Amino acid sequence: MFIKQLYTSCLSEAAYYLECEGEAAIIDPLRDIDQYLQLAQERRATIKYIFETHFHADFVSGHIDLSKATGAPIIFGPGTEAAFDFHAAQHGETFSLGNCMLKVLHTPGHTMESTCYLLLDENGKPKAVFTGDTLFVGGVGRPDLAQGVFELTTNDLAALLYDSIQQQLMHLPDDVVVYPAHGPGSSCGKNISNKTVSTIGDEKLSNVALKAGTKEDFIRIVTEGIQAPPLYFPINATLNKKGYISLEKIFEKGLHPLDANEFAQIMEDQETIILDSRPAAFFSEGFIPGSIGIGLDGRFAEWSGSLIPFDKNILLVAEQGKELETVTRLARVGFDKMTGFLDGGFETWKDAGKPVDMIISIDPDELAMDIQFDPKLYVLDVRNAIEFGDGHIKDAIHFPLSDMTDLGKMADIDETDNIYIHCAGGYRSVIACSLLKRQGIHNIRNVNEGWSGIKKQDKIEQEKNKEILN
Repeated sequence: MFIKQLYTSCLSEAAYYLECEGEAAIIDPLRDIDQYLQLAQERRATIKYIFETHFHADFVSGHIDLSKATGAPIIFGPGTEAAFDFHAAQHGETFSLGNCMLKVLHTPGHTMESTCYLLLDENGKPKAVFTGDTLFVGGVGRPDLAQGVFELTTNDLAALLYDSIQQQLMHLPDDVVVYPAHGPGSSCGKNISNKTVSTIGDEKLSNVALKAGTKEDFIRIVTEGIQAPPLYFPINATLNKKGYISLEKIFEKGLHPLDANEFAQIMEDQETIILDSRPAAFFSEGFIPGSIGIGLDGRFAEWSGSLIPFDKNILLVAEQGKELETVTRLARVGFDKMTGFLDGGFETWKDAGKPVDMIISIDPDELAMDIQFDPKLYVLDVRNAIEFGDGHIKDAIHFPLSDMTDLGKMADIDETDNIYIHCAGGYRSVIACSLLKRQGIHNIRNVNEGWSGIKKQDKIEQEKNKEILN
C-alpha cells in the first residue's frame, strides 16, 4: 500500500495518489495531470480509477483529461449529475485496488453529492479515509455553497453535514488516518489547521466543530461568521460538472510569445485585460499602464479568479521563465482566454520606449508623519472584515480587496484626495493600487509592510503618536 499526498499550497489543495499491488487511484486531481501520470509511470503502476469527492468550486479538477489520458473511469458519489461519462457510485459500494478496497461513504452537507472514500487493507481493516471537503483537520466544509438545491438553506445543509459526519465518520476507529482535500488558507471551510493529515481520534479531541455538544451547536459553529465565497466558485463548479477545454489548447494560446508592438496592438482592444504576475515589489517599480498586478508569490490564482472577469481576453506579463507557471495557475481556476505573453517580460516593453506607470510606496513612519498634518489624507484598509475588526488605523476606510470588483463604491473619494493603501503585509495593497490606477485614480501611496509595519511603527513611536491606532 502506497499513499502520497500531492499538496498545492497556493490553492491549499490536496490530491492523492493511492496504490496497491500496481493498481493506482487518483483522488481529487488538479487540472494539470502530468504529475499523476509521471508518478504512476515511475512506480510502474496503472491508474485504475479517478475518484472525485464532490464538484469542487475552488479549482478546476483534472478528472476529464486524466480519464482521457488513462482510460480510467471517473467515480462520483450518489446523486451526481454531469455532462460527461462517469460512474455514480452507491453508498457502501466498494472498488478493488490490488488487494485493497475503497468503500463509498455518502456524506452530503458541503454539497449534496459529497462523498468520502474509506480505504480498507487486505484484511478488510479500515486504514484511511479521504474526506474531501466534508472533514478538514480542525474544521469541516462550509455548508453554504449548495444552498438553493432542493430549496435547502445553509442551516439545512449544515444539519445534513452534522448527520453525515456523526453517522459515517465518527464511528470509524480512532487510528484511521484522515486525508482531507484542503489545508490552511482554503476558502472552503474555516478553523482549518496548519496540518494536512490527521486521524479520526485526533479530530474527535481537537476539531472545533466535532466538539459541538448538539446538532444545534454544530450548525451555529459552522455557519457563524462565515465569509462570502470567492466570486469564481460557481464558475469552477460549473466547469467541473459540464466539462472544459483541454489544458493543451490553453497552453497553445496562452504561451504564445508577443513582441512589444504585437502586445501593444492587442491591448488596444477594450475587452482585453493585462495581467502582470511579477512580485509586488517589481510591479510597483514599473508596469504597463492599465495592468492589474497580482504576484505569483501569493495566492495568485484565488485573487485572479476573484477580481478578473472570465469573459475577457488576458494578456500576460510575467518574470522570464514563469510564463508556464502563470498560465497553469490561471487555468487551475478556470481561465481559458489567455492570448499570449510579453516575450522578454516588462524589460522588453520598457526597452521599446513604451509608456510605463508605477506605484509610489512609502514606509509606515512616513504615513505616521503625514496623517497628522494632511486633512485630505485617507487611509484605505483592504484587509478582510476579521482583520479590520482586530485592529485598524483610526478613521481608516475599510474596503476589502475582495469587494474591489465594484469600484463604484469609491465614488465618494475625490481624485485630489491623498489615498494611502495598506493590507496586512503588502501583497494585497499592491493589487488594490493597480485596480485603482486602472480606474483612473492615481493619487495613491502603497504602505510598505502593511499593518504589520504600521504596528511596529506604533510601538516605536507610541508616545508620539498615541492616537493613530484604535
